[in-house]
Amino acid sequence: MTRVLFVGQKPETVDFTDPSLPPGFNAEKIQAGIDIAETTMTERGWDGDVCMIAPDDSGIAVLAAQLARVDYDCVVIGGGLRLPPKGLPFFERVVNAIHQGAPKAAIAFNTRPQDTAEAAARWVGEYHQ
Repeated sequence: MTRVLFVGQKPETVDFTDPSLPPGFNAEKIQAGIDIAETTMTERGWDGDVCMIAPDDSGIAVLAAQLARVDYDCVVIGGGLRLPPKGLPFFERVVNAIHQGAPKAAIAFNTRPQDTAEAAARWVGEYHQ
């Protein structure tokens, strides 16, 4: 069975005052997208896990622990971790934690939580040969 991890920022830790975020963005919208991501991974027959982390050392520890528990075929990194420019140093830490904890897993990027399964599909299953 294909194993996919979706890692993103905990919705309640997002700084919605950041001008780089879309207007009207809020924790409820993010959570709704995460719920859709979980559903669509399951619908594809994948064993999908969601790992929402805080943007600090504790988040990296949570991610490292999750990666140590399971061998993933693909890890999808959410836009909330990589898009706000001020978050670049933390995004680099996330990428390096994935590289260290899941060296054989493909890394994919979504554009929003709702297209997480599509991002993973580029690297597993029907699209990646």
